Amino acid sequence: MKKIVTAALAMGIAMTAAAEGYQVNTLSTKQLGMGHTGVALKLGAESMLFNPAGMAFSDKTLDVSASISGVAPSATAYLPDGTSWDTHAPVSTPINAAAAFRIYDNLQGGVAFYTPYGSGIEWLDNWPGAVLNQRCTLRAFTLQPTLSWRPLPGLSVGVGLMMTWGNVNLDKGLVSAQSMDAMLSILDATGMGAAMGIPTGYRYGTTTPASVNLKGSAKPAFGVNVGVMYDITRQLTVGVNFRSKMNMTVDAGTATMRYADDLAAAVLQPTLDIINQANFKATMPCPYVLSFGFGYKPTDRWTVALDGQFTGWSAYKSLDVEFLDEKVSKFDQRIAKNYTNSWTVKAGVQFAATERFDVRAGLMVDTTPVPSDNYNPETPGTTKIDPSVGFSFRPVKGLSIDFALMYVAGLNANNRSVTYADLLAASRPELGLPVMQTFTADYHIRAWTPSIGLSYAF
Repeated sequence: MKKIVTAALAMGIAMTAAAEGYQVNTLSTKQLGMGHTGVALKLGAESMLFNPAGMAFSDKTLDVSASISGVAPSATAYLPDGTSWDTHAPVSTPINAAAAFRIYDNLQGGVAFYTPYGSGIEWLDNWPGAVLNQRCTLRAFTLQPTLSWRPLPGLSVGVGLMMTWGNVNLDKGLVSAQSMDAMLSILDATGMGAAMGIPTGYRYGTTTPASVNLKGSAKPAFGVNVGVMYDITRQLTVGVNFRSKMNMTVDAGTATMRYADDLAAAVLQPTLDIINQANFKATMPCPYVLSFGFGYKPTDRWTVALDGQFTGWSAYKSLDVEFLDEKVSKFDQRIAKNYTNSWTVKAGVQFAATERFDVRAGLMVDTTPVPSDNYNPETPGTTKIDPSVGFSFRPVKGLSIDFALMYVAGLNANNRSVTYADLLAASRPELGLPVMQTFTADYHIRAWTPSIGLSYAF
């Protein structure tokens, strides 16, 4: 029984992988309006977020910017029985800030702080997929000091050191109502239920009897963000950016059990108490990201950008969970994920309508790395088509007020499934339930992402 309990706990931790359902594309309000392009654009301080080489082209003594976005996601799961269930996700607010300063005419330094991952999803406590996920929030933060050098007039290189840390908070059901009711039926039939003080015919129906809250903080992980930018002509620029893979590790997480009522606590607590005692360590990769971009200025007032982003999600083959207590170390888990590499294509345009007013539009197509047969509603990924618009207004010289809005339209993810072990069925064969069960649903995902930012340079 202990082995099955710890396995169930480990499966719950899987969401720390920050699958693409939690990948944030709001690193700049200005660039969000252009489809989140920027690998081959000269963005001043904000180049640290897209391609640090671009910062060296700045002629500013000091350039600072900051923005905040509101990610309001929602998802609907359509089950084979004809019912549908909606999430009740809170609005997440990823932020970013960057400051760059001139060291020499061809050398710039700076530091950026941003949220590469961060979102939340909240299903109901008693929805049919509660044993997979009830609610979760994820936050990841990166601090990046950066140097950018332009050895030739049209050529620049840049490098930043990424230090990333974060935290996760997850609630999931551990015991399904189906298996709990099957056990109560047996207790009724054998008379053991009456001896335990359980009312005859007592059933949970659609109520999840036992759930667990999991909290963990990842220690800082380090990586590099390097880039090259080159002016092919005065109008056409190319850029390449590489962000290295990082391994995020949760050294010690905490678990807190909660029960639907006193009866569930009395029946299940003696078995599930091990969860409150076991400490775990989990390691997962933040994959490498390789981006290519073109920036083109057909006239002084128009800017066109096209980016391609390749993410090495195939590095995430499994979630490895190691228990720190030697008494339960034999229950270490290796949970298959088998993600595939994915592409994101971005395009955007900017038009300087007046000396003080710019307008932008863009489109991003983000393909999912999540396999259709290992699809967990904790991170309901799907290929997404994301149109965006934005504008900037400069009331005084050097100051820019920026606004953008992106709509995330997920393509329908039909017949997605995940297989999991039923806790009670595995420990009690007399229930007559299959140990391994499959949860299947069709998913529809969408989100609104408004963003506002300020920047100042001189």
